[in-house]
Amino acid sequence: MGVEITFDPDKDLANIAKHGLSLGDFGGFDTMPMVVVDDRFDYGETRYQARGRIGDLGYCVVYAETGIGIRLISFRRAHEKEMRRHGV
Repeated sequence: MGVEITFDPDKDLANIAKHGLSLGDFGGFDTMPMVVVDDRFDYGETRYQARGRIGDLGYCVVYAETGIGIRLISFRRAHEKEMRRHGV
């Protein structure tokens, strides 16, 4: 049984407009992701940034843990420089 992935439909529309990717398209990484706490702002919850590969391309997701899985907040392509900086 996998992790349940949820997201806000309005946030999905914003992510599509900004990054050209639907949150619903994220099904996990093909490689072990590098995960760090996203502490840039006080979000009122703990958020995480995960960077990993899907195929040969680097991606970044921002998410929060829920009682049943994760809630996606952002899904985007990551630049190779960013992937190297995070050791992915």
